[in-house]
Amino acid sequence: MNRKDFIKLAGISTLSIPMISSFSKLEQLTQSFNNTEKMPVLFLGHGSPMNGIEDNEFVQGFKKQRRSLEKPNAIIVVSAHWETKGTFVTAMEQPRTIHDFGGFPKTLFEVQYPTPGHPQLAEQITKIIEPAESVHLDYKWGLDHGSWTVVKHLFPEADVPVIQLSLDYNRTPAEHYALAKQLTRLRHKGVLIIGSGNMVHNLREISFSKIHTNFGFDWAIEANQKMKDWILKNDHQSLIDFRKHGKAFDLAIPTAEHYLPLLYSLALKDDTDEVSLFNDQAVGGSLTMTSVRIG
Repeated sequence: MNRKDFIKLAGISTLSIPMISSFSKLEQLTQSFNNTEKMPVLFLGHGSPMNGIEDNEFVQGFKKQRRSLEKPNAIIVVSAHWETKGTFVTAMEQPRTIHDFGGFPKTLFEVQYPTPGHPQLAEQITKIIEPAESVHLDYKWGLDHGSWTVVKHLFPEADVPVIQLSLDYNRTPAEHYALAKQLTRLRHKGVLIIGSGNMVHNLREISFSKIHTNFGFDWAIEANQKMKDWILKNDHQSLIDFRKHGKAFDLAIPTAEHYLPLLYSLALKDDTDEVSLFNDQAVGGSLTMTSVRIG
């Protein structure tokens, strides 16, 4: 396959993104993996950490996805809960289960998800993402609750290697999208890529009296509906430019960390992928659990 064919396969758009300088680099990354059918991509609205131990309708939505997923060679998660200066990827053999929350039952803190990491995959990712040396290895983090509380429902046996890719808070939304584009080929090597956050996420405005009901404030419903329309229309530029869409979006995305994983997932879509939504509900007025499957 020549460079031109690869770029077409990878679904690289006309948006300004760094180009991969050598196709051979990408082949070196995945030479230990067998070629597979193209893996889907997920964006999971992870919501409360309690979804890690409950069996509610959202967890049932995650489990339904499990029934139609082939077992991957590895999983990459981009979680809202790992923000860093610079971009990092976990590179330990055995990532720890991080309980990065407070005020929840002891039972939740006792949960462990002892899945292996994949140091070789992590190291090679640092070599293929451009600009060069812009992704760094991390040996301290692990799997935060944006990762393990959802992945455990997809692969409860904890037998698939999982690594996390951090969110560099200095990157623009377009730069996050561009970085994700460079991982597209991994879908053909049995790597499942998951963005984990929430499309609408404003905890300051949450109504705890309605946390267990399907309820959204008008601004939350407005923003979430526009996002869904753009997702289904493949209008990624409008989603990248979320700060241009007025008050409803300012309230829905007061800070970007829960929204940006959606851009990582969407960047991996190609022209042949079908897109579907699930767990499409609002809770507590200011949070939406809407999740996306690509492919």
